[in-house]
Amino acid sequence: MEPKRVLPETKKGLSYWDSQIILLDPFFLRSLTKSLLAVAFLASFGSSMLYGYNLAVVNSPAEYIKAFYNQTMVARNRTGLDDKTLTLFYSVTVSVFAIGGMVGSLTVGILVTRFGRKGTLVRITCLVFIAGAFMGFSRTFGSPEMIIVGRFITGVHSGISLSVVPMYLGEIAPKNLRGFLGLVPSIFICLGVFIAQILGLHELLGKEEHWPLFLSLVVIPTMFQLMLLPWFPESPRYLLLEKRNVHATITALKWYRSKVNIQAEIEEMQEEQRSMSSVQTVSVIGLLKDRSVRWQVITIVVVNIGMQLSGIDAIWFYTNTIFENAGIPVPQIQYTTVGTGAIEVIAGCVGCFTIERLGRRPLMIGGFTFMGICCAGITLSLMFQVLEKMIRVGLAVCVSLSLCLAGVPFLITAELFKQSHRPAAYTVAGCLNWLSNFTIGFVFPFLQMSAGAYCYLVFFGVCTAVAAYVFFIVPETKNKTFVEISQMFAARNGMLEEESSELGVANNPQLAKTNGYGAVVLEYDVIEKK
Repeated sequence: MEPKRVLPETKKGLSYWDSQIILLDPFFLRSLTKSLLAVAFLASFGSSMLYGYNLAVVNSPAEYIKAFYNQTMVARNRTGLDDKTLTLFYSVTVSVFAIGGMVGSLTVGILVTRFGRKGTLVRITCLVFIAGAFMGFSRTFGSPEMIIVGRFITGVHSGISLSVVPMYLGEIAPKNLRGFLGLVPSIFICLGVFIAQILGLHELLGKEEHWPLFLSLVVIPTMFQLMLLPWFPESPRYLLLEKRNVHATITALKWYRSKVNIQAEIEEMQEEQRSMSSVQTVSVIGLLKDRSVRWQVITIVVVNIGMQLSGIDAIWFYTNTIFENAGIPVPQIQYTTVGTGAIEVIAGCVGCFTIERLGRRPLMIGGFTFMGICCAGITLSLMFQVLEKMIRVGLAVCVSLSLCLAGVPFLITAELFKQSHRPAAYTVAGCLNWLSNFTIGFVFPFLQMSAGAYCYLVFFGVCTAVAAYVFFIVPETKNKTFVEISQMFAARNGMLEEESSELGVANNPQLAKTNGYGAVVLEYDVIEKK
């Protein structure tokens, strides 16, 4: 059997270039197996990409959908809709996606506990097929309500998958790759936005007769996910810490780790199990009452609300309107939008491949700060109308870059909590994320009409505040185990980690009897000898 090797961690005082050598170490590269990459790409392709696609898909056919609404009302009531009512109807169409997302996020804890991480992703694919049918046949039946219902159902699917995918990838990834795999969904979110922008071009599906097909294309990626994802193993942490299935845990680890010695990782999971105050999944109420995770909860509240109120969704939902108000000629807007989408994908890839070198804090601080600066720049541009077109486009590119760097909040929720608290934490984070998403999607058109250029100053203030919070409060979690991250917050939460560890063993007699290792190590050794 191959001798165990421990990945060296970056110590205080280690030079930047030495840290790069560590990250290029063959052991680091070997831990990135084909199985890990395949499940990360497949889960993100059929779930996260749909979230990005649905964020941007309503942007290009906006006028056609409004015209359909108006024509339907004329056919029903023999009178059309005024501009404010039409704006209200379209705002509901855009923002109902977020209402569905909030509903979906509230079910995450129940679903992942009962069906597992992978099992949940497989089962919710039926929602996409139902939603695609509603939106695809809406014009055939002359029913605007079918579009709204379809958008709501896709929101439910995205609300669940947006939490479950990073949770799943965060649990199957070794700690030195958790940041890399955790940002893969962000790349696919940006890719989904980009695909929607490409297909929305007038030369492709950006014509009036094609918008129902444009909305219903979400079924294609989901079909591939449904065919392939069931063949991959469930999260090893879920299998061991919640299902207590040692054999399935070892099988899953061997699938994802290839030739890497998995004994150390099993022991690390056992250490996390001993440190948990309960082996049962904590409810949302229990999470909010637990003082041992007080600052972790505050952090996910601030970061997830800040992510949405930074202006990210306003720009994705209403890109064409924003560029039109910025003075870009209407015929060029769709191509400018596609250009920003391409920058988003590139920036997402850069963030994914640098997060294990730079860490989480620099990307979050830099992303929110840069986003705030760009929002202030857009305000100045719209106020004075003196900037050349290229500078306006440059601001749009900067916003695209900062949006992707701010994708780390989707990852940080998985890292701040242990197994027992993670589902409830994702429920809280997801609910707040989608509530903020709905607020922006519904309010932004009216805010833009009333405040004009000054509406972006609201986003500037939010970005500045969140960047300051991360700088002063949030520690670096790069290459740390979940137990180590919990210990980093212990002092701020006003308690010692050793106390919670002792409590966890006291509340779990079976674990205390085996000292947290015996059963797992024994069965692992038997399998290895075979």
